[in-house]
Amino acid sequence: MDFQLSDDQRALRAGVRDLLAGRFGRDRMRAALESGTAVDPALWRELGDAGFFALRLPEAEGGVGLGLPEAVLLFEEAGRVLLPGPLIATHLAAGAVKGAARGEAVVAAADAGQPVAHLGGADALLVLGDAACGLVRDAGPVREAAVSVRSTDPFTPLWRPAGPVTADEPLPPPPGGGHPRDEGALLAAAEQLGSAARTTEMAVEYAGTREQFGAPIGSFQAVKHLCAGMLVRAELARCAVYAAAVTADPVEIAGAKLLADDAAVHNARDCLQVHGGMGFTWESDVHLHLKRAWLRAGQWRTAAAAEEVLAGDLC
Repeated sequence: MDFQLSDDQRALRAGVRDLLAGRFGRDRMRAALESGTAVDPALWRELGDAGFFALRLPEAEGGVGLGLPEAVLLFEEAGRVLLPGPLIATHLAAGAVKGAARGEAVVAAADAGQPVAHLGGADALLVLGDAACGLVRDAGPVREAAVSVRSTDPFTPLWRPAGPVTADEPLPPPPGGGHPRDEGALLAAAEQLGSAARTTEMAVEYAGTREQFGAPIGSFQAVKHLCAGMLVRAELARCAVYAAAVTADPVEIAGAKLLADDAAVHNARDCLQVHGGMGFTWESDVHLHLKRAWLRAGQWRTAAAAEEVLAGDLC
């Protein structure tokens, strides 16, 4: 079996990385952070034009006709640059909500008992359930009754609905027939993987340029061990996420989410330690990766829920 990415998949990943570097590079990311812009409508439409949301829709429906492994590559790149917005929910509902595939509509995800991220700018809601998922095509009434709550991640505004969010209609099965919660968990794991890989790169880059006692700190054994551990976590998560993308098995997805969450959170913490006092400053991007990783670890499938899936498979 060939476990390497195909030439087309490499080209797709490179194209998305170039697109995001030009449309959401660090300067624009920082500008969005300072302005408090969570979802930029112009950027959202550009993502739609590039096929980000319609990637897995059949070509006959205006999509790209690719699969879950290719979607994982896209969301990994999104995680690298901290791209904000309800990307996963909009991607999953692209075939059911008018305008979502083209980036003309924003779809947020509502999970029982959890605050709803990006409800303030959402046009529709994807209501998550363990057995089935549904849609609320007009998020206005839910938004008007909801209360804004403080978020760990400055890019992810949260809203607490006044009560349980009830779907108006069932969500059609995603392309491939998987469960939306499982596929959402896998795409969230891909974002965590991208963040874990990026913080590894940031730590190595800083360790190679920051000097103490006349030598780069990367030459010190303790820093070497931190960076090596970060690489191991990221690559272990990569193997699990890529494998789950191929099999689409719920148990493997649960394991991939656990490993990716662990890699994203602990790599950001270790990156913070490598940066020392500089990592705690607002000007550094390390804390943004850590805050996003914390928040994302509680979305789509929490550690406790993933462990229940794995434990159930052992029985």
